[in-house]
Amino acid sequence: MVILWLAASPAQAAAPSGFACPDEEKTVEFGFYAHFEPVSYSAVRDPGASGFDSHRGYEADLLSAVEAMKGARLSFSRRAIGAWKGIWLLPAGPRYDMVGGGITILDSRTRDEAGRTAIAFTAGHIEFRQSLLVRAEDAARLARHRDLTGTDRVGVLAGTTGEARLLELTGIADASGVLTAGTRVDTPNGTRVADGSADYVINAAAASPELAERRRLRPASDAMPVVAYFQEEPALIEALAAGRIDAVAKGEIGNRADALAHGGSIVVTALDSRAETGGFALAAEDAALAACLDRHIGWLTDGGRIGYREWLDDPSVFMRRARRAAP
Repeated sequence: MVILWLAASPAQAAAPSGFACPDEEKTVEFGFYAHFEPVSYSAVRDPGASGFDSHRGYEADLLSAVEAMKGARLSFSRRAIGAWKGIWLLPAGPRYDMVGGGITILDSRTRDEAGRTAIAFTAGHIEFRQSLLVRAEDAARLARHRDLTGTDRVGVLAGTTGEARLLELTGIADASGVLTAGTRVDTPNGTRVADGSADYVINAAAASPELAERRRLRPASDAMPVVAYFQEEPALIEALAAGRIDAVAKGEIGNRADALAHGGSIVVTALDSRAETGGFALAAEDAALAACLDRHIGWLTDGGRIGYREWLDDPSVFMRRARRAAP
């Protein structure tokens, strides 16, 4: 398994001393994406169940270790969020101070719909790579993104880096998300045909208003794959296993967890050469809180030397380090 993480600066790696942290105990209203196992997920999938707000996974244990540190003076009131779309912008509103859930840090995700800076991110604490999840019998045929052809159907979640990177790697869109002229996007209001201009954009932060409720994307070239949109990750995996789609485009960590759960009948291929850095999102005016978190997360990760891979081997690794920091 190839999992990378971001190294912290020497200042972040130093033992915490209350740097930029609140003078009194502070409860942070924290929202987490409920469906990114094992990075961040809810104990139960049903939003109506009492355990839906019970946070699990790598990010859950990392924040619990922050809570245990004497100098942080922070606690997290956690609420699960079932919808991914625009989750990083929620701290700009009144309900959440901070959100997480495997969110890639992008400058474009710091701005609201009006283009104003609304969000600040902590320093990255984990890295992701995009990949494909395919049926085992298709592993050799779909070893790379460029192996996808016009006969293939790829499932994605809208507004994810998995979607955006798929479109770029297959040539359906450029690096900014501008769709190639002739690309057809099916929506509830009809089919929109891209003209190659910035009026037809799909990237990891936003999409053109006419494309917001996209259901299917058919490239201009018959050599490129059809993209099918799903609302939830479980439906993606079910469609792949049933043969309704040929691949799922999303991050390696989640894809490997799904592959493991299916006993080898589906496998991970096409590991992206580009790494993405993930962090927590806060309101832009909460830069001091972000600095506080950076200081303590830097200590818990030992400047990046303890990360996702170490947590996967030993989920208590962050809590043990937190207790070392206490007098």
